[in-house]
Amino acid sequence: MNTKLIKIRNSFLLIVTSIIWGFAFVAQSEGGKAVGAFSFNGIRNLIAAVVLIPVIYIIDKVKNRENGERPKVKENKDLLIGGVLCGIILFSASTMQQLGLYYGETVAKAGFLTSCYILLVPVLGIFLHKKCRFNIWVSVILALMGLYLLCIKDSFTIEINDAFMFLCALLFAVHILVIDYFSPRVDAVKMSCIQFFVCAVLSIFPIVFCDFKIFSAGAGDWIAAFLSKDAWLPIIYAGFLSSGVGYTLQIVGQNGLNPTVASLLLSLESVFSVLAGWILLNQKLSFRELLGCLFIFAAILIAQIPIKKSLKLKKQSS
Repeated sequence: MNTKLIKIRNSFLLIVTSIIWGFAFVAQSEGGKAVGAFSFNGIRNLIAAVVLIPVIYIIDKVKNRENGERPKVKENKDLLIGGVLCGIILFSASTMQQLGLYYGETVAKAGFLTSCYILLVPVLGIFLHKKCRFNIWVSVILALMGLYLLCIKDSFTIEINDAFMFLCALLFAVHILVIDYFSPRVDAVKMSCIQFFVCAVLSIFPIVFCDFKIFSAGAGDWIAAFLSKDAWLPIIYAGFLSSGVGYTLQIVGQNGLNPTVASLLLSLESVFSVLAGWILLNQKLSFRELLGCLFIFAAILIAQIPIKKSLKLKKQSS
């Protein structure tokens, strides 16, 4: 498969990821209310890791039949480092997001500030010597405008809890850049599995000290809430699809793509979350929200324009 086809395939995988994450918003909001945010995140990541174990076993068996090669020591080392780093960053980003919401951040404003990683990725990329074409910078600005129209309904003011959301966006930007570094070097599914296990383990302590306190009878009420349908259905959906499938597709899809373009494609999550609310919860879309969706779609299309190639063709023709 040539490079162009690989990029098209990987872009498609990231769009599928954004669809899964967008529709998972309903599950996340309901599941978090039922058992607490840390419980929801920890259990969904544990489910995702367990789901990927048989997948890894089958893939390894097929690879051994084809070439009989075993992973090199360097590859195993990169796999462990990459998986642990991604798990720590993913847990930290989720924690910052939860703290922002706990201290009064609105869901709409949280969605906008979190999605600001699409601006932070190219800015951080400058320090890593990752260049962006002019059209990608235009796309970033358009996407931010679209996200503002989509998420912010009232006046926009800066508050203390916004600092948590900004840290969340920064961590998600770092997460994308870490994946960009490790994805060409390691097995994407294995790294994803390690990431989920690390995130699940790190969630244990906040579950005990934070989520148990939500319920009057402590752990007893938490277990009863955990066993309810309101908790399990969203957790299974988020664990299997949003985490297990979504984050694995992100790692696979980012391989070979400019990290800024990848972040733009993943920002479609906001559009699909609005569509999910419309389809599943009968929430109507305003003209402002539709315009925001249009801006984001335009940003994605503009980011795909091969400016360098078109400039070369013009020079050759002249």
